[in-house]
Amino acid sequence: MTAIRPGKIIGVGRNYRAHAEELGNPMPAQPIIFFKPTSGLIDPGMPIVLPAMSQKVEAEAEIGVVVLERLRHITVEQAERARIGFTCVNDVTARDLQKVDGQWSRAKGFDTFCPIGPRVVEGLDWRALEVIGRVNGREVQRGKASEMAFSIPFLLSFISQVMTIEPGDVIATGTPAGTTVLASGDIVEVEVPGVGVLTNPVA
Repeated sequence: MTAIRPGKIIGVGRNYRAHAEELGNPMPAQPIIFFKPTSGLIDPGMPIVLPAMSQKVEAEAEIGVVVLERLRHITVEQAERARIGFTCVNDVTARDLQKVDGQWSRAKGFDTFCPIGPRVVEGLDWRALEVIGRVNGREVQRGKASEMAFSIPFLLSFISQVMTIEPGDVIATGTPAGTTVLASGDIVEVEVPGVGVLTNPVA
């Protein structure tokens, strides 16, 4: 398994306006948070396995925040100074099941649906980060952290009001427009410049 071993993986939905619009969803007034199970974690290079019960599995390129200290009831200002690192996350989603279920646990919870890595990098300015998604070498997604509806410090503060964020926990901060349906044989890349490229085949 990946060297990144979170106690919990917290996802953020609809954090880029263009992605919400492409799915026909309104922008939320507050962050939408959900969990991805740690059983879905896979390393770079390991295959994303398409489940039989879904006909529309999509890749979602995201900036991952790895929390490196315990955070509880912190302000946005405190979040700016919190010890965190950044990684690449692919929030793989069975889009058809997400629409049927209404809630997202099944759609985002299959085994292999959370590729993460290849490393964690500290000391980066979140404002300068961007994420790029590619399928078979073709760029399909690109978004900047500065374009998020809810900034990374705001997300840390907001989530910490709900639950204690423990060292090692990962927050997947949302995906930009351009999520793409996957097929067996595809190669999916998530790049966060300054962090690295997460590459996984699809089986």
